[in-house]
Amino acid sequence: MTTNSLRPPLLWAVEAARSKLAESISVLDLSKLGAFTDAFVVCSGSSARQVQAISDEIEERLARHRVRLQHSEGYDTAEWILLDFGGFVVHVFNERARLYYDLERLWRSAPRLTPEHAAGAGAER
Repeated sequence: MTTNSLRPPLLWAVEAARSKLAESISVLDLSKLGAFTDAFVVCSGSSARQVQAISDEIEERLARHRVRLQHSEGYDTAEWILLDFGGFVVHVFNERARLYYDLERLWRSAPRLTPEHAAGAGAER
């Protein structure tokens, strides 16, 4: 999986997270694993305010593109915010919760993209 192979909504979510300086962004491709969704976007923030800012930016950016948020959890505590967009789920963690839940290890059979430089074609700000 490459940055260029990401569907636009996933790329928009990654770009939104990057714009708020999210750390350790990764995209897990679950489409061939029989999971309840096609992909996870996983990232971290260094404080509760940053975790919320990342979440807000992702939600706002996708809403501008008419990608509807179906469900969210965890905003008030800002340890792990889950944003379910149906075809993919975004997980925004604080550093401690990300280490504890370690989704990348749990879904280690999923192809992974770590878009360190995910600003690619099709990205809109």
